[in-house]
Amino acid sequence: MRLIRIKSWFNSKHQNVDRELEDLVLKAQNGDEQIRHDLLEQYKPFIKKIVSKSCKRYISESMDEFSIGLLAFNEAVDQYNKDQGGKFLTFASVVIQRRIIDYIRKESRHKHLLLSDVEGEDAGGNVKESYIDRKQSLEKFAAEEESKTRIEEIKRYQKLLESFGITFDVLSKECPKHSDARDNAKMIAKTVAEVDEIRDALVEKKRLPIKELEAFVTCSRKTIERNRKYIIAIALIYIGEFQSLRSYIEPEKGGPLT
Repeated sequence: MRLIRIKSWFNSKHQNVDRELEDLVLKAQNGDEQIRHDLLEQYKPFIKKIVSKSCKRYISESMDEFSIGLLAFNEAVDQYNKDQGGKFLTFASVVIQRRIIDYIRKESRHKHLLLSDVEGEDAGGNVKESYIDRKQSLEKFAAEEESKTRIEEIKRYQKLLESFGITFDVLSKECPKHSDARDNAKMIAKTVAEVDEIRDALVEKKRLPIKELEAFVTCSRKTIERNRKYIIAIALIYIGEFQSLRSYIEPEKGGPLT
C-alpha cells in the first residue's frame, strides 16, 4: 500500500503543500483509487474537525455524521478544479459543511414525522414543547451554518473574479440596467458554462472567446461585448459550483435557469 506522507509536507512551504495536494487530487480524479483511498485515510482528522465544528459537538468515526463527512470529502475530490481558484481544503470544508446542513435538515423533518403521532399524549405537553424547542434550535443552527457557507462561497467567488480582472465594484457598474438584458446575459453565461470548448477557453485564457461564442447564441457580437464582464461573472458561478449563489442568478422573468 502506497501511503501518502502528509506529515513530511509540513516542513515545506505551504504553497508547495497545496500544490502537491492538488496534484494528488488530480490523480484521484483520473482514476487512481489508491491515492483516493489514501487521501480519505490521511484526512480523517480534518474531516472529523470540520464535521464536529459544523455540528457544534464531538463527532466520532462511528457516527453517521462522520460517514457523511467522508462522502462529502470524496465528492470534493471529484468536483475540485484548481483553475477555479481557492485551495482544495477550503473547497472540501465548504462541501462537507453543506452536506452536514442537508443532513441536519433531513433529520429534523424525520423527527417531526416520528413525533407528530405522540404529540399531545403527555398531559403536561412536555413532548410537544421539547420537540418544538429542538426543531427551532436545529433550524437556527442550519441557518447559521448556511450563512457561513454562503460567506465562504462569496470569498472564493471574489478571489476567482479577481483572477479575471473583475471586482465587485466593476461588476455593479457593468450590470445591465434592464431585466430583459440581464436575463439575456444570464442565458449567454449558461451557454458558456455548458459548451465545453467555450468553458475551457474561458478558464484557461481568462477571457471570453466571443468569436467562438457567437456560433452558439442568437444575439449580436455587440451585445456580448457590451455585457462581457457580466457574462463572465455569471458563467463562473455555474462553472465554479457556487450553489449558494445560484439563487441570485435566476432570470427575473419566467422560471429558473436549469
